[in-house]
Amino acid sequence: MSLDHEKDELVDIRAVSVSKELPKEERIAEFVRQIKNPYCFRCGDFTIRASFASDGVTIEERLQGLIR
Repeated sequence: MSLDHEKDELVDIRAVSVSKELPKEERIAEFVRQIKNPYCFRCGDFTIRASFASDGVTIEERLQGLIR
């Protein structure tokens, strides 16, 4: 599968809409249902791919490091 073809199949996060009235668990389930893959999706022309390092550093620690 080509990257362009793969990109066309990804959900654009701008099209995802979840009611704030739903309980937290249902909001999460609805988001995942709509986005299909929360680790790989589009935002306009950009492809977003989330991955996690195994070094144990949390996102909070990374953000604190960037702020410093």
